[in-house]
Amino acid sequence: MRRVSKITAACIATAALAFTATACGESSSESASSEGKLKIGMAYDVGGRGDNSFNDSAARGLDKAKDDLKAETKELTAKSGETPADRETRLASLADGGYNPVIAVGFAYKDAVDKVAGKYPKVNFGLVDSVSEAKNVDSIIFTEEQGSYLAGVAAALKSKDGKVGFIGGVDLPLIKKFAAGFEQGVLETNPKASVQIQYLTTGSDLSGFGSPDKGKAAAKGMLDKGIDVIYSAAGGSGAGAIEAVAAKQGAWAIGVDSDQAKDPALSKYAASILTSVVKNVDTGVYELSKSVKDGKPLTGTHSYSLAEDGVSLTTTGDHLKDIQAKIDEAKKKIVDGTIKVKTTT
Repeated sequence: MRRVSKITAACIATAALAFTATACGESSSESASSEGKLKIGMAYDVGGRGDNSFNDSAARGLDKAKDDLKAETKELTAKSGETPADRETRLASLADGGYNPVIAVGFAYKDAVDKVAGKYPKVNFGLVDSVSEAKNVDSIIFTEEQGSYLAGVAAALKSKDGKVGFIGGVDLPLIKKFAAGFEQGVLETNPKASVQIQYLTTGSDLSGFGSPDKGKAAAKGMLDKGIDVIYSAAGGSGAGAIEAVAAKQGAWAIGVDSDQAKDPALSKYAASILTSVVKNVDTGVYELSKSVKDGKPLTGTHSYSLAEDGVSLTTTGDHLKDIQAKIDEAKKKIVDGTIKVKTTT
């Protein structure tokens, strides 16, 4: 069925993560097959399960679907430098294996989904962070710029000298939405502030989403310039940025996609993580899976917005307690339309 315009995006409880590496560099988790059982195929972007960020948010939705819906699952992961044909092959292999829905995590899968969905009209596909016009695709997108605006408000209020930074994994339109919202939030809160924006890679080089060393180097360069709040929208590379910030006394990191202060792999840096801009990818994954299970598969496009808690700021550690009222005020203005958040810098 076509998705309705408003869907309440409830946060999904975090499930335990597991990672199994195969010889070809892909991860999989598959239970014994049984007739009539829901089978969910997940195609992750670069970094896969365990990236402490975007892919892990999708993984939480998959884990919940596996537990609640008693589904079989199979997980495959993209590799840096692969061709578009590789992504098509990955999706087709899941469809051929009887998985339905097949969920592609990341905008880089758009062309592959467009092609493969047409070849498998009886299979339901999910596409996260991009939009497909294919009739059997549920396009799951988010208003990243809105959550990032709130992060900008927090950064402006917490920075000692008004010097803040943004690290994007790859210079692409999607990541520019994060940068645009963040910069606007900073400058509208403190017009005297400055925002340095840096991307780790450009164009088709997606390694910027899976290179913690690059994230760490970029953050260190910003810290050396006196920047004391750094927001990273860089997938697995963000972990490196957080590590660098944690080594600098008085500096704050802002995480993305998952509550990175609660991530076991980043727990030793939790005291330096001011907040995280969460995109509830898990909600979209779970809702699509349940709709297929119920025989009423979701299709069309839905944007999970700030109004629906599709994006939000985490409060782990109570670091926002003293400025929460100002963040709430900004949220209200975005929801009621008083503040129009930019999607480009």
